Amino acid sequence: MVFILVAFVLYLLRSMMDIILLTFIFSFLITRLEGFILRRISIYRQVIVLLLYAIIALVLTFVVVKYVPLLTEQIKQLVNFINHFFTTDSNNEFINYVVNLANQVDVMKYTEQGVQIVVTYLTNIGVVLFNVFIALMLSLFFSLGKDQLVKFTNQFATSKIAFIYEEIKYFGKKFVSTFGKVIEAQFLIAIVNCVLTTISLWILGFPQLMTLSIMVFLLGLIPVAGVIISMVPLTIIAYTIGGFQYIFYIIVIVVVIHALESYVLNPKLMSAKTDLPVFYTFIILIFGEHFFGIWGLIVGIPVVMFFLDVLGVTDQAEHMLEKKT
Repeated sequence: MVFILVAFVLYLLRSMMDIILLTFIFSFLITRLEGFILRRISIYRQVIVLLLYAIIALVLTFVVVKYVPLLTEQIKQLVNFINHFFTTDSNNEFINYVVNLANQVDVMKYTEQGVQIVVTYLTNIGVVLFNVFIALMLSLFFSLGKDQLVKFTNQFATSKIAFIYEEIKYFGKKFVSTFGKVIEAQFLIAIVNCVLTTISLWILGFPQLMTLSIMVFLLGLIPVAGVIISMVPLTIIAYTIGGFQYIFYIIVIVVVIHALESYVLNPKLMSAKTDLPVFYTFIILIFGEHFFGIWGLIVGIPVVMFFLDVLGVTDQAEHMLEKKT
C-alpha cells in the first residue's frame, strides 16, 4: 500500500519528473565521486562538494556559451549531409537499392521530423537549462547538508507515520543500490564509449566530430539499442567518406568497443546486477520510450532492475555466493 501511495504521488508530480530524476542522478553521482576523492585525500567533505559543483558550473557555462552555437551549426550540416546521401545517385547498385528502399518508407519525412525535434529542443534550451540548474542547486543543498538531512529524516522513525517511513526507507535503499548503481555504470560506459569512438572517428577524418561524439555519448546511455542506432549515421558518413572500406572500419570499431563494454566494463561495474536477456532489454526500451519518452530509454532498465531486486529475482549462483560469504 505504501508503494502504491509513493507511485501515486510520483504520478501527480510527473510534470516535474525531469527535475526529480536529474536531482537524484546528480546527487548520486556527486556522492560517489565525493566518496572516491575522500578515500584518497583527507579534506573537509563540504570543501570537496563546493569544488566539484564549482567545476561543473564552469564547464556547463563554457559549453553553453562557446559550443552550443557550434553544435547547432554542426547538427544542420549533419542533417544536410544525410539528406544529400539519400537524394544523390551512387555508382554502386547495392547502395542505390538501399537508398530506394529507404525512400519508399519516406526517410526524408522522418529526417525532417528529426530536424523539427532538434530545433524544438534548441528553442527550449532555456527550459532545459533551468531544469538542470534547479536540479544542480537541489543536489548541492543535499550534498552540503546530507548529515543534517539524514538526522532530521530519522525523526520520522518515532512519529505517528513510522510504518510509512520504514517502508519508504526500505524502498529507498533498494532504489539507490540498484537504480543508482545501474545509472552510474551506464554513465561510465557511455563516457568510455564516447572517448574511444571519438578518437577512432578523428583518426578516420570524420566531419562534425563534436556532434557525433555527443550523439555517441547520449546513445551510449541507452543499453544495447544505443549501439545499433548510432551505427546508422556513422555507416552513412563512413560510406560517403571512404566507401565500403570505411564501413568495414566502423563496424570493426563498434564491435571492438561493444565487446570491451560487454566483457570488461559491464562485469566490473555491474557485477551485482541480474543479466537481462537482449529480448527483455528491447521490450523494456520499446515500452519505456512509448510511455515515458527519452527518459524511458535511459532509466527503463534501471527501474526494471529495481523491481527485480524488490521482488527477489536474482541469479541463483550469485545468491548462493552471497549467502556463503
